[in-house]
Amino acid sequence: MKKKRLTVVVDKNRCASSGNCAEIAGVVFTQDDATGVVILLQEHPDESQRELVKRAAAVCPAQAIVVKEE
Repeated sequence: MKKKRLTVVVDKNRCASSGNCAEIAGVVFTQDDATGVVILLQEHPDESQRELVKRAAAVCPAQAIVVKEE
């Protein structure tokens, strides 16, 4: 069975600026230098980032990251 494509959605209004996502999956997330708020770099990360993206979403203290498998 083929794995479904990942779609990542972030809610910048919920972001607590902890930086966990950028530390775990820096290819997919970074932070605004001035505010610390998450910046999504890849809405559809490739398969090699799947587990890191899921982990980043799981540890987000504000639950500002949603990972969909479509």
